[in-house]
Amino acid sequence: MRARAHKGLVAVIIAASTMALPVISATPASADPDPAAFSASVKAPAVRRHLEKLQQIADANGGTRASGTPGHEASVAYVAGKLRAAGYKVTLQEFEFPFFRELAPSVLNRVSPGGKPYVRDTDFAVMTYSGSGNVTAPVQGVDLVLPPSPAPNGSTSGCEASDFAGFTAGNIALLQRGTCNFQVKAELAQAAGASGVIIFNEGQPGEGTNDRRTLLSGTLNVPTTNIPVVGTTFAVGNELAAAGTTVTLTADTEGDPHRKTRNVLAESRWGDPGKVVMLGSHLDSVTKGPGINDNGSGSAGILETALKASVLPTRNKLRFAFWGAEELGLLGSEHYVASLSPEEKAKIKMYLNFDMIASPNYVLGIYDGDNSDATGAPAGPAGSDKIEKLFESYYRAIRQPYTGTDFTGRSDYGPFIAVGIPAGGLFTGAEGVKTAEEAARFGGEAGVAYDKCYHQACDTIANVNDKALAINTGAIATAAFVYAYSGTLPGGGAPASTQPGTGGGGLGHDHGGAPM
Repeated sequence: MRARAHKGLVAVIIAASTMALPVISATPASADPDPAAFSASVKAPAVRRHLEKLQQIADANGGTRASGTPGHEASVAYVAGKLRAAGYKVTLQEFEFPFFRELAPSVLNRVSPGGKPYVRDTDFAVMTYSGSGNVTAPVQGVDLVLPPSPAPNGSTSGCEASDFAGFTAGNIALLQRGTCNFQVKAELAQAAGASGVIIFNEGQPGEGTNDRRTLLSGTLNVPTTNIPVVGTTFAVGNELAAAGTTVTLTADTEGDPHRKTRNVLAESRWGDPGKVVMLGSHLDSVTKGPGINDNGSGSAGILETALKASVLPTRNKLRFAFWGAEELGLLGSEHYVASLSPEEKAKIKMYLNFDMIASPNYVLGIYDGDNSDATGAPAGPAGSDKIEKLFESYYRAIRQPYTGTDFTGRSDYGPFIAVGIPAGGLFTGAEGVKTAEEAARFGGEAGVAYDKCYHQACDTIANVNDKALAINTGAIATAAFVYAYSGTLPGGGAPASTQPGTGGGGLGHDHGGAPM
């Protein structure tokens, strides 16, 4: 796979970046840089060894590498140690964040009419920052739209205090996904006296992540409720909406609004400090599992690229970022971007994001920088289209299919896009379901999630597709090399005061804290 890529790498660099490779003098290198040689040096087996180490770290720390846990701290130490040994200037940027985890499996059982247990992580899931509780009570629907409206976001269920007029204190509030975020719904329900909250998906059919019938996994953004809050499929919610329904709802959770964690940032020794090329991935897992595909894969890919790039006498400064607390809402990348001065933002000419690059039932997704797929999602800042075209050129060079993936705000590119920094990257798919057309193009199994172990304990080293890992390792290495030497970088960041918004809407790629 990698050997075929080498024949086209020089053409990729010239065509996609309109650059000429510079002649470097007075540097530690003994010869001009060779893109094919660099790409060949970043080997997938070495990336896999990093993944094996992350798996060992999780195994030694309760099966998780989540921010705020010893497993994440050990992951930080491993990555930082490798980067320091390679000669990078490494900064551990500490920040405070609201920590959350489940201490015991949650329960949702219908008591009447007729007993029926629901399956955790299939029929329902505790929402991030849910409170704890064990309650058996009647279910009371709040402003539901059943059958659902034809278009998404047709329900305002639980979005206004007036929706709870006549709500019986002590009942469990049944709410529907729609126009407002889950935190608003849960807080209003608690204020109305609800003993628990069930939020079910809205009900519209669709493809992949646009299917609003599937399990609703979400976040309340911050720990503000002290009652259990779960999300369910549309089918479960529709069933519970029947009159006379009583359920048992149990959640045992831990929330700490002042837990600390760290980003790992590494700077190359060479390159113009006024022209920074950033590559990033999130290093944390969810609390339920080791997070080897999500997102050990992206972290391992850029780590190995960084290690091999450490000796390059680059024209531009390379900066590698390993974000903390992404799984709780892009918190590490948002903290980093918010801490930058306008001058520092302007030095960052681009940001490349790699969040899940080895999904077992993968597609080869490239972030759609110019909305050329015409899906209605926003394009990235000016220059993002050039990044998209570079990755497209790479995949064409190695004769691999590719597809566009939208900037939805669900990963760490969000805060960079919000301040005008061009962005791009790769994504092989999460909880969305592979279509028949995608299976015909990429192989794999139609009707099955791209990653059926997404956010679960089974996201282990066995959950990594080696072919996707090899393909995307080559793509990361090529992009890093191209932009390390390019004289025509895609752009730069504008001061935050001139840009609307503050980041990715507080949403990690894993959650639906606001309607999408």
